Amino acid sequence: MGKVGIEINPENIIISPLHEDFLTEKNIQLDILRLDLIHPMISGNKWFKLQYNIHEAIEQQARSLLSFGGAWSNHLHALAYAGKLFNLKTIGIIRGEEISNPTLDDCKAWGMKLHFISREEYRHKSEQHFLESIQQEFYNSFIIPEGGNNKEGRQGAAEILTHTDPEKYTHIVCPVGTGTTLSGLIESSLPSNRVIGISAIKKGQYLEDEIRSVTTKTNWSVEHDFHFGGFAKKTPELLLFMQEFKSRHDIELDFIYNAKMMFGVYDMTRHQRIGSGSRILVIHTGGLQGNRSLS
Repeated sequence: MGKVGIEINPENIIISPLHEDFLTEKNIQLDILRLDLIHPMISGNKWFKLQYNIHEAIEQQARSLLSFGGAWSNHLHALAYAGKLFNLKTIGIIRGEEISNPTLDDCKAWGMKLHFISREEYRHKSEQHFLESIQQEFYNSFIIPEGGNNKEGRQGAAEILTHTDPEKYTHIVCPVGTGTTLSGLIESSLPSNRVIGISAIKKGQYLEDEIRSVTTKTNWSVEHDFHFGGFAKKTPELLLFMQEFKSRHDIELDFIYNAKMMFGVYDMTRHQRIGSGSRILVIHTGGLQGNRSLS
């Protein structure tokens, strides 16, 4: 199966070293893969997870692309713009009561039809009877799971490491929401890599079973200690960490995923859970538009 492409400037996919005194003391190399720079609207891991899904939808001559997310969803935001880019209709199934915010305003401006459902109904989004009813209501739509979490999404995420040299690193780290990106990274990793996901979700241990169901590799783990209260939750400590990180490195992190990942990596290196002499690559997965919810 092929893929569709967007205009990505390879020069924008850069790897930046992160210098901290405590890392130098431990002889730890920490680099960040700046996927947040690849495209102004479809940034980070979003395009990787969408590209094969869009190709498949075009192949099937689907009338529209349909997916799921919350009111500040990076995934739906990227999907809406991709639909505009490829002249495809898009439908967003939104969790919760009908509201308006900058993310959803963008989605509507780019042509996405928004359909709000209750949080209780949303919990059934992966069940067959629910998907059948959605398909009846939105006939001949190509349904993409939340976060692009299907084989096409994982296939695209597996291409992230083509923009670096995995042999240079002992550890590869990314934030985890649905586990799609982590699963793709695991599949494209080398046996010498330890792949670590930092969960942004409270009580996200179920993610490990889902990942085991799509990979036979064992060189990975998920950390569950850095969710800061749960998905999209934040604390003054996390927000201060984001501000100080931006001040030192001139790199913005989003509070939902990447700030929690970086906090986790710093904590794990300080407490020897990632040992001295390690060479770490962290994946900045974009999603900075979500920071608009802070204002």
